Amino acid sequence: MSTVFIHGVPETPVIWDALIDALEMSDAIRLRLPGFGSALPDGFEPTMDRYADWLEAELSRIDGPIDLVSHDWGALLAMRVNSRNPSLLRSWVTDMGNLEDDFEWHDTARTWQTPGEGEAFMEGILGISDAERAELLGGLGIEAAIAARLSPEVDATMGDAILALYRSAISIGPDWGPGISKITVPTLVIEAALDPFRSPGATAALVDRTGAHTALLEESGHWWMTTHPADAAATIRAFWSGL
Repeated sequence: MSTVFIHGVPETPVIWDALIDALEMSDAIRLRLPGFGSALPDGFEPTMDRYADWLEAELSRIDGPIDLVSHDWGALLAMRVNSRNPSLLRSWVTDMGNLEDDFEWHDTARTWQTPGEGEAFMEGILGISDAERAELLGGLGIEAAIAARLSPEVDATMGDAILALYRSAISIGPDWGPGISKITVPTLVIEAALDPFRSPGATAALVDRTGAHTALLEESGHWWMTTHPADAAATIRAFWSGL
């Protein structure tokens, strides 16, 4: 049995530390997206399809059965892997809903997808000190101590990877959405009530297509695993106990 955690954007595995501590899982596996606090492997194209291939390969090398906990882009990549290889996991925890043909990215994503504007955005983020960046990340909702540890890992390599990833994903809804109906793994969708990116309609659609369970964290935002790890741990444990 292996428990695996995969982060999103603009993040590194540090976002999972408080939750893993709350779960008392010293042997948990934290996967790191290539280019996120690390170098990109030679020849690695930071696109959504390449990252999905990478995640599937990483999971295939881990002793199963696997319980996967995913967030943000990590959840989207896990969605893609589950649609292609439904038997790879024992269970899946996600905080993303369904991908419809008319899926629309949020405003920041659209900025990253726009040549020139995306580069200017990243220059602004990288042009401030680690302390200032940590304060910015904390203001967005990441717990302060974790934001301070994450900030130095946000570098030019990550910025370039984020821009390439989002620009590859303009049509992610029609590209990846149809495969969701193939997902059969027991799934828990964590809904953070204060997450500005939350879409109850997308969650309902994912439940309808996959039979997923849902759990609402009333006081949590987008980075629920950093701000309310005990609540999240209790929710995930309850899901696992029913498998």
